[in-house]
Amino acid sequence: MDGSHDGETQALTASQEMAPSPLLQERPEEDLGAVREEGATEPSLTPKGARALAAKTLARRRACRRLDRTVAELVQFLLLKDRKKSPITRSEMVKYVIGDLKDLFPEIIARAAEHLRYVFGFELKQLDRKHHTYILINKLKPIEDEEEALRGDGPRLGLLMMILGLIYMKGNSAREAQVWAMLRRLGVRPSKYHFLFGYPKRLIMEDFVQLRYLNYRRVPHTNPPECEFSWGPRSNLETSKMKVLGFVAKLHKKEPQHWPVQYREALADEADRARAGASVRARASTHLW
Repeated sequence: MDGSHDGETQALTASQEMAPSPLLQERPEEDLGAVREEGATEPSLTPKGARALAAKTLARRRACRRLDRTVAELVQFLLLKDRKKSPITRSEMVKYVIGDLKDLFPEIIARAAEHLRYVFGFELKQLDRKHHTYILINKLKPIEDEEEALRGDGPRLGLLMMILGLIYMKGNSAREAQVWAMLRRLGVRPSKYHFLFGYPKRLIMEDFVQLRYLNYRRVPHTNPPECEFSWGPRSNLETSKMKVLGFVAKLHKKEPQHWPVQYREALADEADRARAGASVRARASTHLW
């Protein structure tokens, strides 16, 4: 694997072959369903066969979780190394992060490149194919041109889009614990200083909430008390459900239609926005005359 130049180049460019992102959701619902079906005891299986199948399924899930963690750790490693503005070598990545998963290097680096691009606003480029060196290029622009308020701060916008996506995919509200869990899957600790986000929990609670990108409220009738996030009015003005669903789809290497419930809701939201815009234009035209 170490001598495979083309494998690394293709991994960075052929994004359609990459595995879905593990970061936005714990695991896509259809995948969870598939795991449950595989682990279910078939009538024709002997007890020994059922145990073997369950053990195999558990081992597969553990391997997936380990791969997810490695991708998140590699993203953080690349971001930290980039602060020195020196090329990052494959050997460093294998030594300090990937370890015995080095045979999966093309897949791991490809997934890390996607997360760097969509979440943090960085492009991972192969600088030298012979020596397997890479650099990060800070794109410093938001995912969608229409988002103005965080223009020029790609990483923070990417984090906000991740939270908005989580909220939307969870039914338009997400418990506080779910948001912190998502951050940890990104390799970001909510209460620990991060060189891109500062203190992430403070960024979310003081900036995103106070700027009205997010609403934060206590969930009624919960004991112990729980709180949840939902979209704030500013997010509804500056982005849309369809844009956020498109962002989620990119992370998971799917089409938006892959989530039919959310896709229908996003289509309805687009129609409502179009009608509201037409109504405003009609009133403005009437006032002109």
